[in-house]
Formats: sequence, structure tokens, C-alpha cells
Amino acid sequence: MTESLQYLTETPGGGAPGQFALSSDLISELLTSMRLRGVRYRRVQVGPQFGLNFDAKPGRAYFHFVAVGSAVLRTEDGTVHELSAGNAVFMPHGKSHQLFSGPDVPVQGIDSFDAVTLSNAVCDVDACPSADPTPSAIFFNGSMEFDLGGMEGLSQLMPDVMLVDAEGQRYPGLMPILTSMRHEVCSGRVGFAGILARLAEVAAAMIVRGWIECGCDSTSGLVAALRDPRLACAILALHRQPGHHWTVAELAAESNVSRSVFADRFQTTIGMPPLRYATELRMLLAGQWLAQDTLPIQSVAQRLGYSSQAAFSRAFKRVTGQPPGASRGITRSKAV
Repeated sequence: MTESLQYLTETPGGGAPGQFALSSDLISELLTSMRLRGVRYRRVQVGPQFGLNFDAKPGRAYFHFVAVGSAVLRTEDGTVHELSAGNAVFMPHGKSHQLFSGPDVPVQGIDSFDAVTLSNAVCDVDACPSADPTPSAIFFNGSMEFDLGGMEGLSQLMPDVMLVDAEGQRYPGLMPILTSMRHEVCSGRVGFAGILARLAEVAAAMIVRGWIECGCDSTSGLVAALRDPRLACAILALHRQPGHHWTVAELAAESNVSRSVFADRFQTTIGMPPLRYATELRMLLAGQWLAQDTLPIQSVAQRLGYSSQAAFSRAFKRVTGQPPGASRGITRSKAV
């Protein structure tokens, strides 16, 4: 399905003519809330014939970078993409897929190969047969928990495959990062594993930024709101001050429209009233702070402007269906 793939393109001003360009403040806010947790990277070298299978990992994302050689990417729905040296792929939904040299080559699970630890988060996998000691292709891939914070709704709208082309014509700003990754993968210099891991996180952030700036062309829900300059102002205010108990009138003032116009536009575009959105945003952030940042419940309640821990706990259970303490184990289990 071609719609599952989006090439990233840059356009002057961050959007097509007549399209609202997201403000740098809003994009910065989104990227600041983006977190990659539980990151595990592999440097993989293979022979002339290879087939690697990557299992589905709901709640996690995959990142692939082809440093040397070429490969074929086959996604869960059977779509095939040709990859060459310099290509990077980000798969935010963690769906199952395969990398192989040709359609008739049997595939083997990537986890079945022996791995040598290079650093805390990076290991080395040598899939070259003994008869072929020189690798024909070298990849760098990662699996990670992908979290957009309060903008989690955006990740659900992302395509299954986000591919950056090797020539750099569609996304030139990312090319220096990928070039540096290629040098680190191939050189094997002291400390290259740690540098690779950091470069990969920057690359993932830049891919997401590119999609936000000019790739999220859906006209519904949150994306449409972010492209509406007035609604975007209110959303930015909500995300910057989640602990402030906003009124519709205050949000309308942020958007510089009347209360009735703002409420109607927000409901029509987002699909829920603004104050319900504000409450769900608070509880989403609360769940992340409790489970991933391990903040005490009292601290989370104070951050979000609740007068007492009991008031926060009631609100949290009303929205999520469970008490705050229960969210710790559930959220952590998603990263396994």
C-alpha cells in the first residue's frame, strides 16, 4: 500500500503554499516531549545472501540505517522497498518486517544470531557465513520505545514506514547526520558504538520533525488543529502549562477568537471539547511521569495543579480507569 510510505520532503517555510506552517515554538515543544526509551541498537554485517526477520513490537519503534551495500525491506502487508547505502528508515509503529538480499533467500530472526556487546545499548551481530568473511552489507538498526509525550496522538497518525532517500534531495538537513553514522559504522574507532547511538537518536528526532513540518498532510483531528494557527496557539499553551486549570475563555483569548467560535472550532477539529482535551492531556502526562520518570504521586498531583493527592487520584481513575499506582507496572511492561 503506497499510503503506508511517506518520503520526507522539505518545503520553504515548512509547508506547501496556502498551508499553515507550524511555528518553531510548537515544533520545539513536540520534539522536547519526544523520548526514546529502552533503546537497543545492533551493528549487523551480512554476506551476499541474507534474510533477517524483525518481529512486531507494539509500543516500540524500529530504526534502520544502511551503511554499506543494499537490501530489500518487506513490510507486514507485503509492500517491498529497495534500500541502498545511505538510506534510513523509521518505523514508528514497530510492525513486523524483513530485510533481505533477494526474494528467494530464507529469513532468520535477528534475535537468533549471536551478539557481541559493544556498549550498554549497542551490540555487534556478524551474520557473514564462514565462507564469506568480508561483509557485503552493513546495517545499523535499533528498537526503542517511542514516546511523543502529550502529543501521542501524532504518533498514531504517522505512516508505517518513513524513508529518507540516500541522495539527500528530499531531506538534505539529515544527510550530514547519516554520513557521520556511516563513518562511525565502518571505521570501528574507539567509542564508535556510543556515538552511533547518539547520532541515531538525533536522526530519529529529525525524521519526526520533517514529518511534522511537511509530511503530516492529514486534514483531520490533531494534525488539522496543529495546522490551524489559532487552535495551535491554544494547544501550545495547554502543553506548556498543563498544571494551569484553563477555562474555555482563557484558551479562546490565546487563540484571539471569541469563546463560542473557539469552542466550536476545537470540538469540530479535535473531536472533543477543549477542557476534556486538557484533562486527558494531564492524565497522559501523569501516567508518563509516574511510570517512566518514577515521580511520587504527590509530586505529580502538585505539578498538574491539583489541590490534593486524593483529588488527583480521583481524576486519574475517572479518565484512565485505574488508580495512579497501577500505571507504573503497566506502562513499564510495554517496553519489554
